[in-house]
Amino acid sequence: MAAFTPKLRVADCAYNTQQILAAMDEAHARDIQLLVFPELAVTGYTCGDLFLTRTLQDAAAEGLKKIAQKSAQQSGMLAFVGLPLLVRGKLYNVAAAVYEGKVIAFIPKRNLPNYNEFYERRQFTPGAPDVSDILFDGQEVPFGGNILLSCTDNPDLCIGAELCEDLWVPLPPSVHHALAGASVIVNLSASNDLIGKADYRRALVSGQAARLVAAYVYCSSGKDESTQDIVFSGHRLIAENGTILAESERFTDGVLAAQLDLQKLTEERARMTTFATETAGYRIVPFSMKSRTLHLTRRYDRTPFVPDAAGERDRRCSEILQIQSMGLRKRLAHIGCSHAVIGISGGLDSTLALLVTARAFDALGLDRKGILCVTMPAFGTTDRTYNNAVTLTRQMGCTLREINIRKAVRQHFEDIGQDESNHDVTYENSQARERTQILMDLANMYKGIVIGTGDLSELALGWATYNGDHMSMYGVNASVPKTLVRYLVRYAADTCGDERLQKALMDVLDTPVSPELLPPEDGQISQKTEDLVGPYELHDFFLYHTLRFGVHPKKLFRIAQAAFAGEFSPQTIYKWQRTFTWRFFAQQYKRSCLPDSPKVGTVAVSPRGDLRMPSDASGAVWMAELDEIEKNLTKEG
Repeated sequence: MAAFTPKLRVADCAYNTQQILAAMDEAHARDIQLLVFPELAVTGYTCGDLFLTRTLQDAAAEGLKKIAQKSAQQSGMLAFVGLPLLVRGKLYNVAAAVYEGKVIAFIPKRNLPNYNEFYERRQFTPGAPDVSDILFDGQEVPFGGNILLSCTDNPDLCIGAELCEDLWVPLPPSVHHALAGASVIVNLSASNDLIGKADYRRALVSGQAARLVAAYVYCSSGKDESTQDIVFSGHRLIAENGTILAESERFTDGVLAAQLDLQKLTEERARMTTFATETAGYRIVPFSMKSRTLHLTRRYDRTPFVPDAAGERDRRCSEILQIQSMGLRKRLAHIGCSHAVIGISGGLDSTLALLVTARAFDALGLDRKGILCVTMPAFGTTDRTYNNAVTLTRQMGCTLREINIRKAVRQHFEDIGQDESNHDVTYENSQARERTQILMDLANMYKGIVIGTGDLSELALGWATYNGDHMSMYGVNASVPKTLVRYLVRYAADTCGDERLQKALMDVLDTPVSPELLPPEDGQISQKTEDLVGPYELHDFFLYHTLRFGVHPKKLFRIAQAAFAGEFSPQTIYKWQRTFTWRFFAQQYKRSCLPDSPKVGTVAVSPRGDLRMPSDASGAVWMAELDEIEKNLTKEG
């Protein structure tokens, strides 16, 4: 879709019509399917009492007829154009919806400003919600506020319109449009510029898009309007559910385009049981817009859990650490507990858990010595991770205890008949479960609780040992994905003010992610998680779009290619998407019995909150779509 502010001459309808026709040609050449012009674009907004002259009214109507005729050559593009329209002896400021040779709707402005620099009630009559048919150019056209344009070929596309001041009132018409089913709101505007007004306008548009869980296209009059008393900047905005997708430079004209994800909006509304419907009194105007495959220009973040801007990242990291630590603080206070037990490995997740636990203890005024950090070397432990675990514990003023589990695990191997040279799943999981047993027993000894370290990415993939690191008494990281864990640890390193602690935290960040359950090679980590299960950057991308918006596998594959172009090949993306999908379904049984944990973001897998999913659900439908992707990749060579 696009917002287009054309060049303009005030009251010169012939010139303005030609500019609109040229703009339509440009938009159609760019595959625009929904095009929005400013308020009163055919005449100009600043005509004053000239609006009351039949000469200008008739010229505007003739201009609209030419615009409708032009649209017959531009199949598949719906345009909204503003003009004055005389209806039953009253003059209205209207948005005309033009599609494939016809005017299919007139939506009048309801709220006419008559304060400060505005005096629209001098010329215009406020529109009413009620819809009736009027005759225009020999055809009956619906006229009224409660009109929605619904695409018969795409049920996710339903459009409502409002004009300028309609957005600025306490209860904008777009609220009712959205409740009646509109997924897209267009606003034909003529908002003049004052100091600070652009910021307020931007906040209005993004806020309304968020409140309505809708897309919002705002197009304002430009710098060619009369500057007798006020100045217009042609401010154009396209927002989607609170996010500004595109924004024009002020005091410019031309096109501003963006691609909308309508399925995402529909999915979001479906999840919100408080998003009620209110369809009474609306006229639905159907139109047919055939589906086409367009070049994907929409930007998708590679790390959707991590904000782009550095300042926003720091603010977000501080907020997340606060939520995590306050969750643990409440749990410790509730049970009157002054001790916590953490299995400290020198890896990312246990480091974050320690940082969070220290904050919780500080908030309660508890001595950090009550945080028992247990390092449990086994067959895969390297000096690097061991030394980092020791340094972190000491620099943060916690209690360190080392318990080597090799002897206990070997005894267990002997008891069950496991060959130690057989490095299979039993070999790995025996170590994980031995560590969990030690942590649980120490918690009993110290009258404390075990702090879980596993993160959201591991839980989504089931990359945890059932009743091993899968289990704890409070899992502080359970809704924090791996890509975000890195930023939280880096934020802690940047803000800790302790040189030795900062150095250790930075080395943790540089250490490959590993459970360290297999023997090292030449003293180096031999078992790298991302070599086995795939890049966490990809998995977090799949996780976000699958759980947050229920994205189809084919669509997910397409947007992943756009996001990771130049980093991962389509074949690599497909390989790990298939791994993610298979593991997500196969490992639900681990998520069905997770310990309590604080939710910090919009995506979580708690069986008591965000993910009510049967452990034996079939992923056949998802895998079948992936099979189709594989066939296409094979055809493409």
